[in-house]
Amino acid sequence: MVSEVLERSIVGTGLGGAVLPAAEKRDADVFGRIGSLETRLARNEREIDAAQQVRFRVFVEEMGARLPADAMRRGRDIDAFDAVCDHLLVLDNAIEGDPEDQIVGTYRLLRQETALANKGFYSASEFEIESLIARHPDKRFMELGRSCVLPEYRTKRTLELLWQGNWAYAVRHRMDAMIGCASFPGIQPEAHALALSFLHHSCGSKAEWRTEALPELYREMDMMPLEAINPRRALNAMPPLIKGYMRLGAMFGAGAVVDHAFNTTDVLVILPVSSIAGRYINYYGGDAERFNG
Repeated sequence: MVSEVLERSIVGTGLGGAVLPAAEKRDADVFGRIGSLETRLARNEREIDAAQQVRFRVFVEEMGARLPADAMRRGRDIDAFDAVCDHLLVLDNAIEGDPEDQIVGTYRLLRQETALANKGFYSASEFEIESLIARHPDKRFMELGRSCVLPEYRTKRTLELLWQGNWAYAVRHRMDAMIGCASFPGIQPEAHALALSFLHHSCGSKAEWRTEALPELYREMDMMPLEAINPRRALNAMPPLIKGYMRLGAMFGAGAVVDHAFNTTDVLVILPVSSIAGRYINYYGGDAERFNG
C-alpha cells in the first residue's frame, strides 16, 4: 500500500568532487524548500527509523493497520523493503531538536534496478507489474510507496514538497515512469463505487500500459455504467492524493485489491513521466534542475 493519510488529508548529491563548505555540504541533497519546510532523502539510519515511527503513528494509531507483532512491539512500520529503498522526507526546521525530531512526512522510493536486484517491487504483491515492465524494456521505472504526513502538516505546501522531491529524484536518476499503489479507506470497494467506476472509465490504463490486479486478488472497479456517473460527484468522492495523481496525468490499472492489514482498498497508479502535464513539468522541473546541481 502507498498510504494514505495524504489521501484523506489533501492529496547525497555528487557535485563533481568539489570541496564544499560545511553548510553547503549539509544542503547539497535538499530537493526543495517552502518556508521552514524542506524535502530531502534520509541521511542515516536514525532518520529512517524516525520515518518508520511517523508511518506507525499514521497507519496504525490513526488508520488502524495491523502489522506483524515485532513491528507493533517496536512502534515502527517496518518491512524488508525499507533496507533497499530511499526514504524521502519532509522536515520542519522550525521544530527544535535533531533532524529525526523534525520529520513530518515521508515517501518511500524504489528504483527498478534496485528492485530487480532484491525483492522486486512492493506493488507486485498486488498487481501484475512484471508484465508491465517487460513490455517497456527501454524504460526505467520507480515505485512510490508508504506516503504519509502528520495531521497538523496536511497542507498544500507539504504535498507540493513531496512532489518536488519525487520529481527531482526522478530527474536525478533519469526515471521514465512512476508506479505505486494508492488507497481508498476501508476494505469494501463497493463503498467507493462512484469513484472507482470513474477511474475505470476515464483513467484506465490502455494498450501497452494496461495492467491488472493479480487474478486471485482482483476486485471489480467497473460497478457503474459511464452514463450513470456524475463526474463532479465522482471527483468529490476521490481521495485527494489520487486526485493529485490524476492531475499529473496518471492512469490506473484494472481491478482493485483489498489490503486487510492496512484497512484499505488499493488501486495501481501508472504515471509515465512523458505524460505529466506541461504546467506541472514547468512547476516542478525548474526547481528539480536547480536542486540537482
